[in-house]
Formats: sequence, C-alpha cells, structure tokens
Amino acid sequence: MSTIVDRYDKIKSKILSLKANKQVNIIAVSKTFTLEHIQPLVDYGHLHFGENKVQEATAKWTTQKIKNKDLKLHMIGKLQSNKAKDAVKLFDYIHSVDNQRLADALAKHQTNFNRNLKYFIQVNIGNEIQKSGIPVNELDAFYNYCINEINLNIIGLMIIPPIDQNADKYFKSLNELNKSLALENLSMGMSADYMEAIRHGSTFVRIGSSIFGPRS
Repeated sequence: MSTIVDRYDKIKSKILSLKANKQVNIIAVSKTFTLEHIQPLVDYGHLHFGENKVQEATAKWTTQKIKNKDLKLHMIGKLQSNKAKDAVKLFDYIHSVDNQRLADALAKHQTNFNRNLKYFIQVNIGNEIQKSGIPVNELDAFYNYCINEINLNIIGLMIIPPIDQNADKYFKSLNELNKSLALENLSMGMSADYMEAIRHGSTFVRIGSSIFGPRS
C-alpha cells in the first residue's frame, strides 16, 4: 500500500470514529501535485478531489474524467467570473461562490452546457478585508437571489476561518447560518482542523498535505 493511501485510510478511520450524524466526504486537495503523485489515491477508488486553479485542473483532470465518469472535481479556490465557463465544463462542485457577477456567469454557462453543478456560498465569517466571501449580513439576500432568480443549486455554505484564531466559534457560527437556510451540507475544515469542523456539522472536509505530504 502506498504512503498516500495509508495516510488517507488513517484519516478516514479517525472520521468514522466520530460517528457523525451525516456522511462526511473527504476532498483530497490535489492542487500543485502532479497526477503521477496523486494517482495511487485515484487507483484506490477515491472520487473527490479539490483544485484551486482552473487551468491546472483542466490539464490534470480532463482525460481522467473521461476515463472515470464517477470522479468528482471540486473548485475550492477563488474563481474569477472570466474563468466560469471553463470551470463549468470541468468541475462538479464550486465551493467559492462569493459575488453576484460570478453567480450570474456560472448560471449562464451551466445552462449553455446543460450541466447542473452543486454550489457552496463562501461566507466571510471573520469579516476579513483580504478574504473573499459574502458578508454575513448580505447572505440571506444573496442566497435567495442564487436559488430564486438564477436557479443555482446551492447545497451549503463554505468558510476558511481566520488564521491563528480559534476555528471552533467560526465553525459553530457557520453551522447555525446553514441551519437557518435549511441547507444540508457544509464545506469547512482542512488538514489542521477537520475533526473540529466535523463536530460542528461539516459534510465536506478539504484535506491536502495530510494525505499527499508537504507542498514544495
């Protein structure tokens, strides 16, 4: 068994030990890693992979997705509206819907390509100037616009908590916001804090270095 698969199995076992109320999906964050490096996990049968750049993901995954129709690709990075067309062609989930212009572009292109992606709204829960995301006080209006005006399939909320702060309170707050919108899924938790995120209801955790090793 490869080191990557061994690490993945250990993480999966830790998650199962929590006995979460809902199924937890591990997104193996493969950004910057070559396909050769991540291939053992693909061959092992894992299906959910995360990328943060459209161009890199297109080069890496286009052929793989033709070979394996069950693969699910997640866009977890900042997405510019001018990249929405290419993103809709390739990705199955977009975790970073954070403004109306992007939402409009995604809606237009998924109609043109007859695709129905699943979307998370990224929330700027810490009100950080340098970070993307919808401010909490604008979330209800933006959510209603996405589902009622442009028919995006919003399945949950996503956050990247402020660095060097207790993530627990942000996970708890997002879970409450998610429940207020009656949404089923939450995208939160990375290598350092995924167990805490799951305790607060996360159903998609984004784990990279703990599976694939440190990035160069």
